[in-house]
This record gives sequence, structure tokens and C-alpha cells, in this order.
Amino acid sequence: MFVMATAGHVDHGKSTLVRALTGTEPDRWDEEHRRGLTIDLGFAATALPSGRVVSFVDVPGHERFLGNMLSGLGPAPMVCFVVAADEGWQPQSSDHRDAVAALGIDTGLIVITRADRAPDRAQHVLEQAREELSSTGLASAPAVVVSAATGAGLDELRTALDSVLAASRPPAADGPVRTWVDRAFSVAGAGTVVTGTLAAGRLHREQRLRLVGEQVDETVVVRGLQAHGSDVDSLAAAQRAAVSLRGVDAERTGRGDVLLTPGDWHLTDTIDVRHTSGDDFSHTPQSVTVHVGTAATAARCRPFDDAHARLSLDRPLPLQIGDRVLLRTSGRRTVLAGALVLDPDPPSLRRRGEGARRADALAQTSPEGDLIGEVRRRGAVRSEALRRIGVEVPEDLPEQVRRLDGWLVEAAQVTRWSETLRAAVEKHMRQDPLSKGLSQGAAADLLDLPEPKVLIPLVAEAGLHQSAGRITAGDAERGLGPAEASIAALEQDLSRSPFHAPEAHRLAELGLGERELAAAESRGRLVRLAEGLVLLPSAPARAMRELAALEQPFTLSAARKALGTTRRVAVPLLEHLDSRGWTRRVDSSLREVVR
Repeated sequence: MFVMATAGHVDHGKSTLVRALTGTEPDRWDEEHRRGLTIDLGFAATALPSGRVVSFVDVPGHERFLGNMLSGLGPAPMVCFVVAADEGWQPQSSDHRDAVAALGIDTGLIVITRADRAPDRAQHVLEQAREELSSTGLASAPAVVVSAATGAGLDELRTALDSVLAASRPPAADGPVRTWVDRAFSVAGAGTVVTGTLAAGRLHREQRLRLVGEQVDETVVVRGLQAHGSDVDSLAAAQRAAVSLRGVDAERTGRGDVLLTPGDWHLTDTIDVRHTSGDDFSHTPQSVTVHVGTAATAARCRPFDDAHARLSLDRPLPLQIGDRVLLRTSGRRTVLAGALVLDPDPPSLRRRGEGARRADALAQTSPEGDLIGEVRRRGAVRSEALRRIGVEVPEDLPEQVRRLDGWLVEAAQVTRWSETLRAAVEKHMRQDPLSKGLSQGAAADLLDLPEPKVLIPLVAEAGLHQSAGRITAGDAERGLGPAEASIAALEQDLSRSPFHAPEAHRLAELGLGERELAAAESRGRLVRLAEGLVLLPSAPARAMRELAALEQPFTLSAARKALGTTRRVAVPLLEHLDSRGWTRRVDSSLREVVR
């Protein structure tokens, strides 16, 4: 399935050509038949000799209906550009050429129609058309001379169409859906129906989508699907689609709205763009109309230089890096300029001189989406946020980018964060050696992280440790400041008499209070059995060796004598061993070692 729009001056035979190729009348309105003039978009499809099916979107050629023409041409991936042999290149031919150039359409063909009326002029008109289209994507497009009235050249046209379709870029069938609505209406028994070109992705019954427009932003469900008038269960790009929806009234939707796969698109009302065709931005007025897809919205243009500008849109649209937009002014019925979206999520500009700096940055910006540049500019960004604006995020990242808990961070930024964090932890511990460590909240605030969870992998990156919400430099690197000498003296006392816990007067003599003892315990230097009662960390294991040698079960008195200690120490020590599952009570007076 393929979709192709027509283009060309009014009354050059676009609709007649579509009718001759498809057998379907593309003009849908009675007024169009009365006036012999295409006013709105028409639709028809045909199967080519290869079996490929092409759907035509027939556009009006009159200058008064340029907006309708752009709605048909905007979502189309290819174009059939029509010029009449008897009239040659005309003013609206130029308008449509400028639209093709602005929208970046580079696939299609040139058709010289009405050859029966001026057979001697056909070759000259073709050369004229090639000259006029030389600066567009159709510069090297194949060309065919036909007469819809006599049928001459139609077989050659079908063959040329087949060749163009065969050589065209395949659509992203598994990509996210962004279907611009060109018609919306209500059908009895089907409810709200919208039609548009499915340029990428897939649609299926009961699929949940997001419908966004001037009057609507709703989650909707696909109730039914049609392609070329037939009911289908699913559709894959690229083809015309009629989608019956649940969850929205037809009165609230219309041309310019868009169907999206939820969560896959960034809605933006501010875009930074690069000039691609037409008048450069030095000639662009402040107030313009921006066309993209089937949508048209008022916008304000702020030029940064001749080639780069910022467009502030009156309504948010789902745009990505690489999208093409077309600019018009309200006072002209012609195309003003074309532009390429470089950044659909640009930084705010508030200071003097930022516009010039932004122009320099945009001049270096890749139109394909620069992963390293985008990450560097944002400092830290989620992978899905970049994908939504059209930046590809590979599984294997370049060395300049690191992945931290779902965030992409410039490698140099990770290094800076790590160094800052380590320095802050070391400073904190120097200033307060007895602290349990720098709090995670303080660390996150200091680094200005995008979210606190990024701190977890960053701590490991910095070679630090975290426990109970505190970050330390590791036990082996931590001293106890002024309390170090006293704790060392206490360790010597306990190494000589492991079960003789120091009395309160000894702790006072050493200047050790609860805070100093808690700090020593957190570093693995002591084990606290009760308030003011400490032993070496090895004491429980040494006690077990003594208790295991006793006749089982044993009493508190027997344990106290075996350990050579007092009841003051023996009771909390045995309770500590019970809590670790090394000993257990048999009854109120007896315990035994758990074998």
C-alpha cells in the first residue's frame, strides 16, 4: 500500500488523471461538479500491474484553496506533479512547487497532461517543468506524457508509478502512529469517524490512541477500521485509513487533529528550526501560519539569523527532529518558506545575547538528531524523552554518554558529579568524624540531580558506600577524629579482657559518650549490647566457643563463670546471642547452644 498526493495548477487535469487511473471520481462535493473545480481533498485508489496499491489524495489547484491543498500534500510521502501541455507552467504550479520544496517531498513523478491538445508542446513543457523543479526533491523524478482523454501514455504512467513505489523508502511499520486527520464525520452505527494517511505504525481494533486537536485531547479507542471502503481488523503503514472511534464526539474533532500512540510523542508549542526553502528568516514577518501534516496554526517567528529561528505556536503539536514545516503569511496566498525542525524541546532564552548563541548552537545541530549533543545540552535526560522528539537511543551507547538508572548523562558530567560527591562526603566526615555519613537528600541537593534515584548508581561510581540513607567513604577510610585515641585505648582494654565491659567511670575517663560509641559501632570497631555497654565485635564468637564447652543446657551462673565476667555483661551478651540464633532458652533458667 502506498499514498501519493497530486500537485499542480488549477484545471491542469489532476482530478481527470486520477479518475482515468482509478475509475473513481475524486471530487466529492456537488459544488465541485457544478463548477468543474476541485475545492477540497479527494481520494481514490488503484492497483498497479505489480499488485501494488496506490491511494491518491487529489488536491485543489486554485490559489483560494491553498490551505486545503497543503492539508493533502502535508502528510503525503510522495507526489504526482501535474503540468498541462497546452498551458505550461502557471502561477499555482509555482505555489505547489514551493510547497513540495518546503515539505521536503523527494519521491514522486512528473506528469505532462492534456498532450492531445498540444502534442508539439509536450516536450517543451516537460523541459520547463524540470527547470522549475530543479531545486526540489523532484529534480530527478521520472516523467511521463499522457492524455487522460485519449488514454495515451496511461500504461506508461502505471509502469512509472510502479517503479517509483518500488524504489520508495519503506514506511516504519512498527513505528509510533501519528495520523493527521483530514476528515471527521459521524456515521450512524459507527459513531465518530476520522480519515487520514497512516504514514507509520499499525492500527487495530480496540487499540487505545490519543486524539489531540484544537478542541480535543482525549484517549480514544478504535471501534472499527476501513481501507478503500472495506472493513479490516488491522492496518499497517502506509495507506489511507478510516477509523471509527469511541470516546469522542465528531463535533469536537476535525481536520488538523492528530491520532497518536500514547506516550510516544512530545507535544510542543515551541520549536527551533532551520530554513530550507523560500524566503530566508530575515524576510519573515513576526506573525505567520505554520502548516504541518493537515494542521495549520498561527505562530510567532523570532529569527536568530537568516537560517535559524524560533517558532512559538498557538497550539501544541506532536513534532520531532527532522519534521518539515511550511510557513505562510495571512496576507499572501503563496508559500513563504520551508523549515526543518531541529529542536522541538528548546531551552528558554531570557538573557541578552542568548539568541546569537542559540544561532551558533543550531548551526552545529544535526538534522538527524544528535544523541551526544542532546544529552550534553540537557545534562541528564531520560531515554524515552529523547525518543519522543526523534533522537535514536541505541542499546550500546557511545562512550561520551552514560546510562544511570534510566537517565542518559554525559560521561564528563558523571565524572564531575562523582568528584563533587566524593569531595563533599570527605569534607563532611572531616568536619564531623562521628557522623554516620552525608545524607542522601543533602547529596542530591548539592549535585542538583534530575531525581534522587540517580544518586544510587552515582554513589557506586564515586567509590562510596551508602546505608540507611547515609553516604560514607567506606569504613577502612574513616577515622573517629578526636575520639580515635580513646576508642583505640578501649580496644586495647577489651583485647586483654574481652568480656570485661568498661564501667561508666572508665568511659567518662576516656571521654566516650553514646555518640562516640555509636560512631565506633557503625565503623565496626565495637558492638553495643546495651546503653553504655560495649565489647569488641569478636566477643560474641569468642563467647560461643566458651559456652559450647559447657554441659548443655547451662545456667546464667555457669555462663558468667565460663566467660569470667559479671552479671551486668553476661545477661545482655546472652540475649544478644539469642537474637542471633546462636543460643536459645530451654526454660526460664536454662539455655543451650544451637548446634
